[in-house]
Amino acid sequence: MVMQKIKHKDKWNDLFELVMYVLAAACFVYFLMKGIQEKMLEAVLIVAVLLSIRVVVKITKTRMFAALRFSVLLFILITMFMANEFGLYNVIPYLDKIEHLFSGVILCFVGLLIYKKASDRENTAVLSAKVAVWFSLFFSVAMAGVWEIYEFTMDRLFGLISQNGSLVDTMTDIICGTIGAVMTGIYLTFKAKRRKMPLMFHLLK
Repeated sequence: MVMQKIKHKDKWNDLFELVMYVLAAACFVYFLMKGIQEKMLEAVLIVAVLLSIRVVVKITKTRMFAALRFSVLLFILITMFMANEFGLYNVIPYLDKIEHLFSGVILCFVGLLIYKKASDRENTAVLSAKVAVWFSLFFSVAMAGVWEIYEFTMDRLFGLISQNGSLVDTMTDIICGTIGAVMTGIYLTFKAKRRKMPLMFHLLK
């Protein structure tokens, strides 16, 4: 019964991904007619990113559970289509902050994936839901800080303005990522209590 639900969710994600391929192709044709090469390359880059994710998943033999896959696809839709391809940064208020919010969600799920893989290597028969949730949460928050360190370093070395020269912008980005991580942590806790946590529903104590 559980596996049937997982396959059903994957079918929706398959459809979502297919729509993104079609949208990228439509953007490529449209901007080709308009003669805007930069936007054409962005459409190609979107397809390359989608294919790269599939390659990485296959090579690493990692099972990308439905919630993580949906979050990644939605993040690509927001960042690569809405923000870059359609240029909606000046149209949608705080779009940059929405991106950081979703990055917190994705990184929390990635943290869960890392915890599961580490447990598999240790041949852990029974996993702790509390440890899994806390590890995922702290991993996501830590990575939000690491990303801001990266942006700060690039700004200083190459004279970029990723952080707009503002501590407020940096801290707001981290806070948004943390909010996304906390929301995901609450979601995972709820799932754990119902023994439906992704990847490890049958191994939890």
